[in-house]
Amino acid sequence: MSTVIQPTRPAAMPLRFATPIGGVAGTSFKPEHLPAILEAGPRRGFFEVHAENYMGAGGPPHRALEAIRRDHPLSLHGVCMSIGGPRPLDKAHLARFRGLVARYQPALVSEHLAWSTHETNFFNDLLPLPYTEATLACVCDHIDQVQEAIRRPLLLENPSTYVAFRESSMRETEFIRAIAERTGCGLLLDVNNVFISATNQGYSALDYLADLPLSHVQEIHLAGHAEQADDEGYLLLIDSHDGPVADAVWKLYEIVIRRRGAVPTLVEWDSKIPDWPVLQAEALAAQAILDRHQSTAMAGERHAA
Repeated sequence: MSTVIQPTRPAAMPLRFATPIGGVAGTSFKPEHLPAILEAGPRRGFFEVHAENYMGAGGPPHRALEAIRRDHPLSLHGVCMSIGGPRPLDKAHLARFRGLVARYQPALVSEHLAWSTHETNFFNDLLPLPYTEATLACVCDHIDQVQEAIRRPLLLENPSTYVAFRESSMRETEFIRAIAERTGCGLLLDVNNVFISATNQGYSALDYLADLPLSHVQEIHLAGHAEQADDEGYLLLIDSHDGPVADAVWKLYEIVIRRRGAVPTLVEWDSKIPDWPVLQAEALAAQAILDRHQSTAMAGERHAA
């Protein structure tokens, strides 16, 4: 068997995660929920926003975000960096992203293991990539650039996939592990994405989670998905973010928390937006699981002492 010699990565300044926010559950922030959120006052938890919605200099979006930020931690979630793309990162986009991190000092900063641009074309999708040594080197270089710009570790989210590449030479979990080890980035584990990819491609979600380096996970995403049928009539799951978290995803989530411990958990709901109490109830369900396992862990520590 031939040995692959990895290039020596240049030394960089140490990167530090922001002050941890602990095992709390949060939700996507939607402007239509702002009056209800402000009326209720400060609450336990945090809010996540898509970075690209706040890259203007000011106006109503920033006024709303500033109001939320006064009382709650933020998670800044990028969707257009195209970290998995073969072309260089867009320097102007990266500068705007860096400016948002500096402006709001979010507790969590994340992006996707995906690509979404080609030359001058921008796609409204987070597209998959082949898991090869060449792709790995490109992704690690892009993450290094982002982390150097924002001066902190980035959290990288596992994708929801519908196809696999024949040229892939490693498993997705192996690919993600290598990224985390080479760049020092953290991971954002999207449990819904794991369930979707496993169902669509016929592998075990539990095996995937067993092979994933859970110790690198600093945030978790939960979301709803839609069921369709492919051309052959087989079940096809779509990462739609337009409904409540499915029972099977809740079960996987509890398994993850049991193994990893309580980490910040975000419920995404990006279309067919419900009234605030409905979204809040999903976050409260996640918080109940987090609290239950935190209480169990504390009781075990007292017993051991």
